[in-house]
Formats: sequence, structure tokens, C-alpha cells
Amino acid sequence: MKRNKTFKIALGGICLALAVIFMFGASFIPGIELTLYLISSLFTAIMIIETGAGGGALVFGGASLLGLVLIPNKLALIPYVFCYGYYAILKFYIEKIKSGILQIAVKVIYFAAIISIGLLGFKVVLASSIHIPDYPVWVLIIAGTALMILYDFVLTFLINWYMRRFKGDGNASLKLS
Repeated sequence: MKRNKTFKIALGGICLALAVIFMFGASFIPGIELTLYLISSLFTAIMIIETGAGGGALVFGGASLLGLVLIPNKLALIPYVFCYGYYAILKFYIEKIKSGILQIAVKVIYFAAIISIGLLGFKVVLASSIHIPDYPVWVLIIAGTALMILYDFVLTFLINWYMRRFKGDGNASLKLS
């Protein structure tokens, strides 16, 4: 079914609002922040499914800007803005690679890079206010990469659920890459 412009604009507004609501929740509800960031990034993926990568980029950019304006705890936006928010866009392009093994390799390299940059950033910028466990850095990078692979798996599951439930695509199957 062809989607008209009004539908795309309305869906974009709904996805944007829901992404900001879940980011707001992540800034206040301790213990489930990563779950709420995952859900907020799902709305970027929904826009990509419905309108393409440009629509997803607009939702990510709009949610990031609105988050900076509306959410009092600006530090809570760091994970969304620098990792989770745009991952659905990156995932869209990575999964265009034909080889599943290469897809996984690119994702693992990306995850390891993001975790490494995050650890360095926290140590340099937030050294006095956040305590990072005294484990070797390589252990933290491997553990963080494993969590990001789990995040990718759950995001893929949610995207496939959306495809089956709302797009009527009974052939949507869970790909591990």
C-alpha cells in the first residue's frame, strides 16, 4: 500500500514524541535505562521501514534536539545521541552487505569502537563524577561488545515483530547478522 505524505508526517511526529518520552524515562528511571534507550531507538527503525533512511535520520535528529531542550538531565542523553539513537540507521546500511559474516564483523568492530570511545570519554570528561570498575579495559570492551550484540539481537527481534504485526510481512524472519 502506498503511503501518502500526510501519513509519513504524522508517523514521524508520533515516532519523535515516543522516542523523546522513552529518553525522558531513561533519564529518570534507574535500572532500566538501556531498555528504554533500545525502545527509543526502535522508533528510528520504524521510520526507516516506513519512509526510508532519511525519515529515520530526521527522527533521530529531532529526538536528539528535543531531548536537549526538554530533558533536564543532559548527561542521560549521551548514550542515545552517541550510540543508540542512530544505530538503526547504521544497521540499515550494514545489513545491505551481502555476507552475514562481514555484517557481524562490521557490527563487532563498531561496537568495540563505541565502547572504547565511551570508556575514554567517561575517564576524561567525567572522571570525578562516574566510577568505572577497576577491571582491565579489554574486559570492559569485550563485555560491552557482548551487551551491544544482545542489543542488536533484541532490536532485530522488535523490528521483525513490527514487520509481522503492522506490515503484514509473515516472511519476516530473525536474522542474527
